[in-house]
Amino acid sequence: MVYEKYVASGNDFIIFHTFHTQDRSNLARQLCHRHNGIGADGLIVLLPTPKKHLAYQWEFYNCDGSVATMCGNGSRAAALYAFLNKLAPQQHTFLSLAGEIEMKIYDHSAQHGIVEVCFTPPRIIQEHIYAQNLEWALIDTGVPHLVHIIEDYTNLYQIKKEELAALRHQYNANVNLITQKGQEWVIRTFERGVEDETLACGTGMAASFFVLLHKKQQQGQATIVPASGERLNYRFSDGHIYAKGGVKKIGIITQ
Repeated sequence: MVYEKYVASGNDFIIFHTFHTQDRSNLARQLCHRHNGIGADGLIVLLPTPKKHLAYQWEFYNCDGSVATMCGNGSRAAALYAFLNKLAPQQHTFLSLAGEIEMKIYDHSAQHGIVEVCFTPPRIIQEHIYAQNLEWALIDTGVPHLVHIIEDYTNLYQIKKEELAALRHQYNANVNLITQKGQEWVIRTFERGVEDETLACGTGMAASFFVLLHKKQQQGQATIVPASGERLNYRFSDGHIYAKGGVKKIGIITQ
């Protein structure tokens, strides 16, 4: 079996394509294991679709084997994989469990590309949640995210990881803390399925960006910096959030 590994803004993914749909939860746990497998945040499987306007559909598994309806950085990695493997053109649409996702690849080489994803329209699940003496918003950007805006950058890491984990389980959602540093926004995300803080989360940044827009703390575009340090450009247009950033092909693994 041949797999390819990609990284998008710090999130790494194992990707392959096939004609067969099946439960690959165990395979995801095995391949994504950091010590006994290849190691990755998630497994992406591309499959054909009978709908002519779609390039492919996907199965997305977190590293614990759970299925995710959407993954922002995973979608950007999948798009570059599909393009480099001649499964899709530079601009295409694919089907996720969250709906149809539009992709566009800009500059590219055999190992790298600048890829933009258009998310499904964001939805406010609950605008005001008070937990751990803080105010949060619960937003759906393909998957649910709790978002809290921290006013002072120096307080970004005062909230402990264990507190974020407790919120993740209480609300069955990813948990995001975002704060402004200069002209950019810096973010922390605790992801379900990974059950830890991750180097980046595309849907989490999208949810946080939407909260900033909703609270009028940001206008139509922003640069967001996750823990990986790789900057992503977010913009809002016609009811959709777009995220643009780099994707790198790490290599090919044969097992």
